[in-house]
Amino acid sequence: MRLRLICVGQKMPDWVSTGFGDYARRMPPELPVELVEIPVAHRGKNPDIPRLMQRESDAILAATGAKDRVIALEVGGRPWSTEKLAAQLENWQQDGRDVSFLVGGPDGLADDCRKRADQQWSLSPLTLPHPLVRIVLAEQLYRAWSITRNHPYHRA
Repeated sequence: MRLRLICVGQKMPDWVSTGFGDYARRMPPELPVELVEIPVAHRGKNPDIPRLMQRESDAILAATGAKDRVIALEVGGRPWSTEKLAAQLENWQQDGRDVSFLVGGPDGLADDCRKRADQQWSLSPLTLPHPLVRIVLAEQLYRAWSITRNHPYHRA
């Protein structure tokens, strides 16, 4: 089973790659975390935002496996505690399908992505910078895994 973060945005600052990479490397070989970067559609003067979001959505969905469990990260999604995420992770592992987490671009996810999602998850009611979402998501996946294995990383 793989955990795949499909994120709109490329050319992240070094601190983002370092932070994401640190947590991705900590994951066990049987539960790798992968990052798929989707180019941001260029937004010039007077952009057609729905068309640009649709272009990003098409690329996101093309990167998503046909049988994947899909989790859309949406500010309006359900909030999960770390313990709830750990329980979700155990359920996903029993199911055996790859899991794709969808992170939209500057204007969010298009309706197609939300419709494809099996679940919508809100990391926070705050609007988080997209580079930071990658690190927070990778860290929370590692923390959830550590809970399922009674690893000392999580000390709540």
